[in-house]
Amino acid sequence: MLTPSGERLLPRARVVVDAVEAFRTEADLDRRPLVGRLRIGVIPTVAPYLLPSALRGLRRHAPELEPVITEDQTDRLVASLRDGRLDVAVLALPTRESGLAEIPLYDEDFVLVVGERHPWAGTSGLTTEVLRDAEPLLLLSEGHCLRDQALDVCRAVGADPVDTATHAASLATVVQLVAGGLGSTLLPDTAVAVETRRGGLATARFAEPAPGRRVGLVHRSSSARGGEYDVLAAILRRSVRADRLRARVVDTGRADPGTAGGAGEPAGAARS
Repeated sequence: MLTPSGERLLPRARVVVDAVEAFRTEADLDRRPLVGRLRIGVIPTVAPYLLPSALRGLRRHAPELEPVITEDQTDRLVASLRDGRLDVAVLALPTRESGLAEIPLYDEDFVLVVGERHPWAGTSGLTTEVLRDAEPLLLLSEGHCLRDQALDVCRAVGADPVDTATHAASLATVVQLVAGGLGSTLLPDTAVAVETRRGGLATARFAEPAPGRRVGLVHRSSSARGGEYDVLAAILRRSVRADRLRARVVDTGRADPGTAGGAGEPAGAARS
């Protein structure tokens, strides 16, 4: 626990830590990007679906990088970023946190997951207004940003079907509750193939523009490694495309920097 004096000194301590990091970076200008340990945080609703592609991409394009992965909820990852316990984090954007820089990676739709015998099973073109009449909507426990995003979708159409009595710590648990007939849920599209393969489940898709979220790479804006994190973001976008994940890679409007293993992506590359 920090004393009142510690609370007062903490912002200055963070400035010192960032200054030391900048000093080390400037002292090693010839160092290649993405070499050595990199502490990466990832939220639970992204980690199982992005990491297989991302780690393959890093092995290929940044073979000397040693990623250290932490999976946790957004608030704790943000706190770890601020305290210097993490270098970067993959989060849902925007974070609305001062002192953090955000690099967009991809956009993905939300998909309604229902039981395999549900009347909406296999349908598409649904409007979000159907959520007003939906069966109980099962969500993750409080603290997960996906829960808040799903609630925002419901509030936007005046729907209030959320089952507040059920608490689940993972999407895997939520979808099994759906398979058991307890309700429906909203999944990010990158999670659908993994979480619905167990059987007993079906999907229903919304009409465009479908509700969804943006995922990005977040780091301290005072970090001297911003250019290096641009390279990392380019590798992650490339990995999303290479594995054809159900997401739309965000066009940054400029050429991405070259990766540690070769040339970068051209600006305006085809979106997957």
